[in-house]
Amino acid sequence: MRLQGFRPRGVHLVGSVPLENAASVYRMAGAILGSRLARLSDGETGERTSWIHWQASVFATHPGFEPAEAAGAGYSAGVRVRLRDGVDPSGLRFGALGYARTAQTSFAGFARAEDDGEIPPGLRFQVSLPTPLAPVSWFVEPGDRASVEPAYEEAMLREVREMASAIPKRRLAVQWDVAVEIALLEGILPAHFSPVESGIVERLVRLANATPPDVELGFHFCYGDAGHEHFKQPDDLAKLVGLANAITPRLRRPLDWLHVPVPRDRDDHAYFAPLAGLELAPTTRLHLGLVHRSDGVAGARRRIAAARRFVEDFGVGTECGLGRRPPETIPDLLTLHAEIADPLT
Repeated sequence: MRLQGFRPRGVHLVGSVPLENAASVYRMAGAILGSRLARLSDGETGERTSWIHWQASVFATHPGFEPAEAAGAGYSAGVRVRLRDGVDPSGLRFGALGYARTAQTSFAGFARAEDDGEIPPGLRFQVSLPTPLAPVSWFVEPGDRASVEPAYEEAMLREVREMASAIPKRRLAVQWDVAVEIALLEGILPAHFSPVESGIVERLVRLANATPPDVELGFHFCYGDAGHEHFKQPDDLAKLVGLANAITPRLRRPLDWLHVPVPRDRDDHAYFAPLAGLELAPTTRLHLGLVHRSDGVAGARRRIAAARRFVEDFGVGTECGLGRRPPETIPDLLTLHAEIADPLT
């Protein structure tokens, strides 16, 4: 495999960007990254910056729940609820979660940005969604999670259908953020189902196949970013490659991209070696989250060289969303992507 002179093609922004509003995200990302992007989110600005935390009110105000003892700090912090006595889980239903509403509002601004030439024509509007397992695991008492998860999953898939009916499907891209599932695979969090691995695969396949076929689909596999720390430092990419290989044969629709993280200190061949066994369709784009502001172009090039021994072609991004970073660092970080990667075409 030729290593000399290789440059990745394309940039994938995972989701959150800590700017003032969506218009600022479109303007800055379009100006700096332009044709390196295949899709772009609204930056999940405002209340959505901290991933699923804004869903706390969905659970806290639901009449079927009552407060439980709040969780602790770090990855287990947050509101905690349990089912009220007498509530029949089979009749549990969630109202609007807010994702479809915000997507419709943001897409209107996305279309204006395209009309004004601020973003490339034909760019897809990306909506990054947590898998239902994430909010349920975060906000619901362990003993009630199995009862609550189906209702929340139904509500989330209803949000996807509403987006796809309001936004032209060929302009929409949906990314499922897979983080809690990785924590379960690594034994960091307890699961409310067994066997764990097959239960995770079934859930992700179900979400993927429920995403309308003309809508682009991607997975972001994540080891977390609370306090810029992983919940576990990955040994290598073996678990993520194994998960992807278990999912893809069961999909009834295309998978358009897969994003996996690369820790800053992993420029060794051992970390990337499992990529040699990754079985993606030719139409699925792999993005490696190997861009780190702390070691810039030089560090990224070391990680690119190590990855290139095991995978022919890929795009780049950061390990996770940018929402927890100081806003003033974002222009330089996006510029770093542009220095590392070539345009898609």
